[in-house]
Amino acid sequence: MLERASDPALMLIAPTGGGKTLAGFLPSLVELGSEPEAGLHTLYISPLKALAADMRRNLTTPISDMGLPIRVEDRSGDTTQTRKKAQRADPPHILLTTPESLALLLSYEDAPRIFAGLKRVVVDELHALAESKRGDQLMLCLSRLQAMCPGLRRVGLSATVEDPPALARFIAPHPAPCHIVQADPGPDPDIGMLTTDTPPPWSGGGGRYAIPEVLEQVARHKTTLIFHNTRAQAEIFFHELWLANAEGLPIGIHHGSLALEQRKKVEAAMVAGQLRAVVCTGSLDLGLDWGDVDLVIQVGAPKNVKRLVQRIGRANHRYNAPSKALILPANRWEAIECHAAIEAVLAHDLDGDPRDLGPLDVLCQHILITACAAPFDADTLYSEVTGAGPYYDLTRAEFNTCLDFVATGGYALKAYDRWQRLMQRDDRLWRLRDPRLAQQVRMNIGTIIDTDTLKVRMKGRSGASAGKPLGEVEESFAASLVPGDTFLMGGQIVRFESLREMEVQVSRDRGRKPKLAVFSGTKFATSTQLSVRILELLHRPTLPDLPTHTLDWISLQSQVSQLPRAGRILVESFDHEERAHTCIYGFAGKNAQQTLGLMVTRQMEELGLGPLGFVATDYATLIWSIAPVTNPAQVLNADQLQDGLEGWLADNALMKRSFKGAATIAGLITRNLPGKRSSGRQATFSSDILYDTLRKYDPDHLLLQITRTEAMRGLIGFGRIDEMLTRTQGRIDHVTTQQVTPFAAPLFLEVGKVPVDGAGREALLQAEADRLMEQSGLATLVATGQNANG
Repeated sequence: MLERASDPALMLIAPTGGGKTLAGFLPSLVELGSEPEAGLHTLYISPLKALAADMRRNLTTPISDMGLPIRVEDRSGDTTQTRKKAQRADPPHILLTTPESLALLLSYEDAPRIFAGLKRVVVDELHALAESKRGDQLMLCLSRLQAMCPGLRRVGLSATVEDPPALARFIAPHPAPCHIVQADPGPDPDIGMLTTDTPPPWSGGGGRYAIPEVLEQVARHKTTLIFHNTRAQAEIFFHELWLANAEGLPIGIHHGSLALEQRKKVEAAMVAGQLRAVVCTGSLDLGLDWGDVDLVIQVGAPKNVKRLVQRIGRANHRYNAPSKALILPANRWEAIECHAAIEAVLAHDLDGDPRDLGPLDVLCQHILITACAAPFDADTLYSEVTGAGPYYDLTRAEFNTCLDFVATGGYALKAYDRWQRLMQRDDRLWRLRDPRLAQQVRMNIGTIIDTDTLKVRMKGRSGASAGKPLGEVEESFAASLVPGDTFLMGGQIVRFESLREMEVQVSRDRGRKPKLAVFSGTKFATSTQLSVRILELLHRPTLPDLPTHTLDWISLQSQVSQLPRAGRILVESFDHEERAHTCIYGFAGKNAQQTLGLMVTRQMEELGLGPLGFVATDYATLIWSIAPVTNPAQVLNADQLQDGLEGWLADNALMKRSFKGAATIAGLITRNLPGKRSSGRQATFSSDILYDTLRKYDPDHLLLQITRTEAMRGLIGFGRIDEMLTRTQGRIDHVTTQQVTPFAAPLFLEVGKVPVDGAGREALLQAEADRLMEQSGLATLVATGQNANG
């Protein structure tokens, strides 16, 4: 048996296809098979609804084959209300669900009865949950369950873990230990770069240049998953792939903004082996067993080694069978990053940032959820909360601040009845001030903050109210549309007809070049560890087996300027089109490099250098100005940058965006109300007013503290800048050249992406690329690169 009687928690680390999920259920199947009992015995938590449904299929077969009297059901947002009520009244032996559905179950008064016989909780894809607020909320819920069921055992399952002890501390009931079991990792994957006849472009994020080679690989394999880092790039690639699909190979598309019906249709076709390829995003990252997938193609640099390992594992989903994967860089820089990522995978060098303490907005929501179920004692709840791994170090003062906020809204909002949510009874137990608030809280449970989106639906035929749902787009994109505009959705071109009852009504349109719909979703930044590996790769005595065009580019950079180094910051200065240009190579990720541009241009303004603008990538920030930067140390001083950041943050749209997310999770802003839903614009307007009010009258308010922490960590990425400045300790290599440098040249193409209607846009961009490369000394590459093997 995996478990030992003394283990309150166990973490099983095994490669994809190793059978760890079924292994996690074995003790439950044995116990239920020998002594069937009524009520809920085992809870299975996964980050994806589809994972729960997939696990139900996988569990039902062995249970049926052995004739075991075990009921297995799944519960998610897609489960009908009738089924949910039945599950509460008569829980199955094994319930498969998500963190949000568990939190909702714990908010009901009958939660102690529902979970009375619970013996085991199995948490799948633990590493994915641990990287988000969903995991923090789940650990708080497990602490609540532990109080109801003291003998409860926890099992965490994961395939990609960079720091097993840290993840074990995350899932274990603090301060109890967690037993770690690591399986044989199995064979290394068969992974390499996809060879193409056309070199990758100098900039951009897509892989359209390699459509012929991708189609060739699809034709040679049973089923290929083609991963993209963003939903928008997946849509573009699928459209181009389909246009070039002369053989009519069955190909689908799958991402989180598509309608549930379309996703289920693609999933069913994959299981049945009816698709030769699926263009997808992170919606297929995790442990789903999709038929005969024998190849994974990652389009664009993976940005994160763990993510790449997870995606590679979708191919040959069997233990002791090497997964096969090809990586397709989207531009020249990514050719280097992709090679570094492949090396990291084969070296089992996973990346990851240290775990932060649990966020307080999630704790505020948990306090509200607890109050919905029953009156609670503050001392008891504090003890429960500090039993959760992410909150083990929470002080009582921090807990009290959260409790006060949930009860009254905080100092500046105490006078408003709408934020008076809790009251203390004579017996010192806290309860909801108005029991009707429970329904509102339940409708807003969760930590996933969706970008404001609207449903997209085919316009119904004459007399019909609505047609087939296609998915959703961001509200800001929908607001920019006028009747007749076309855009890509689910791989097809649709025509905007009207906005009706908060839905985008469309019809089919095959004729014109479409706009690109804007989808919510994470935009990845290159991890710190991968950035360091890229810098190390550039300085090896013998460069690895990179494409010839990339090797020539690197060589020319070392001649014209110099190569960036890990322990130093490279700053290049040169003139271009009568403007001074400064290029800062920080390798800190896109968010951090953008923030660095804002901070440095602020310093340049104070120095009278007349900054005019900047552009940033994962690797560098390019700034253009009236006067040159002659002493980079003046604009890269850590203390001055920090001071400048404080002033810039005070009244910034990013801070308001971060505030809106924290306020929504903490329950200050309510998106969903019984009988209606506020639009994104209404919620934004409301959050902006609250933000300005709190800044003026209560600058130390809990939510403003949370907002600053969130913005620094995520949206702004100042932690990566601080890490870069600490690592380099003021060591700057300043190079002044008479021309645009080879490494800086691609950044000009980011600036020069002027929208030009019609077929001439690509030609103009290519002409601009050729001109810039020629000026930077890459004339030979421009002349010969078109025929170079990529």
